[in-house]
Amino acid sequence: MLAALYSTDGDPPELEIRDIPTPSPGPGEVRVRIAISGVNPTDWKTRKGLTGRSASPPGGFQIPNQDGSGTIDAVGDGVSTERIGQRVWLLLAAHGSSYGTAAEYTVVPAAKAIPLPDDASFELGASLGVPALTAAYCLTTDGPPAGRTVLVSGGAGAVGHAAIELARFEGAASVIATVSGPAKAALATEAGADTVVNYRDSTAADRIREAAPTGVERFVEVAIAENLELDLSVAAPGAVIVAYAADSTSVAHAPVRRLMAANIALRFMLLYLVPAADLQAAVARTSAALAAGALSALPIQRFSLHEAGAAHDAVEGGAVGKVVIDLNQD
Repeated sequence: MLAALYSTDGDPPELEIRDIPTPSPGPGEVRVRIAISGVNPTDWKTRKGLTGRSASPPGGFQIPNQDGSGTIDAVGDGVSTERIGQRVWLLLAAHGSSYGTAAEYTVVPAAKAIPLPDDASFELGASLGVPALTAAYCLTTDGPPAGRTVLVSGGAGAVGHAAIELARFEGAASVIATVSGPAKAALATEAGADTVVNYRDSTAADRIREAAPTGVERFVEVAIAENLELDLSVAAPGAVIVAYAADSTSVAHAPVRRLMAANIALRFMLLYLVPAADLQAAVARTSAALAAGALSALPIQRFSLHEAGAAHDAVEGGAVGKVVIDLNQD
């Protein structure tokens, strides 16, 4: 099979396209013929050694990308053959495995291949995984968002987009999104945000307070080091702020007494370390929203497998929309 991969034996982590043996599923695994591979920031960061996680298990190579979609074409011992031919979306395919989704095939534990409804596109399936499960977990770390006011920072990003749609589906009283410009505001509005605010405007806090007079109760936060002061200025007593992204230099200066006086909780999450039961709950909630037609894909930026390096570069450069590798594109 053709795969985009990089060496894990000390060479520079540049992607190359090679023909390697097609893997066979082991016990409890399925093999998936990939249609679309989704690219997330975690993929290029892991390749460049910026996440603090091991690039791959021993083996000398790593096929990147955690997310993807496709069709099961083989199963290992202990997996029902009825799953052969099933359309699926994948999660954490490259976590603890050399076989990510930037290839014609991957093998994953059967539980990581989630049924994809017939009316959901492969592009949408490849947009779930890391973004949707991160959003689902952030929204419910302290109970469901139903009846609460939610603020999603970075509302035009993949996690932000999913968080807006999931919050709407799960009955949030109001969803506010912050963005950095008009094009991103349009994406957040299309996802279903009730109020969209440019966080760079001097009146951002005032506009959020107008939309949430009693304060914001739940925050899905992409940049807590930069946004904490804005968040605290609009937070309701007892609010929960969940941060899901940071780089190695991020430092948030927390005004402890101010947090204590309002009983505000700061929480941090990394999808790879979410407890299994909580991850399964996030999968179930994402699947329910998907089945109800409540989730959509961002505008797609499409690359071929031979352009996998350019796809990673696009995400690293802050591409707007969803970057994917189309395994059916030459």
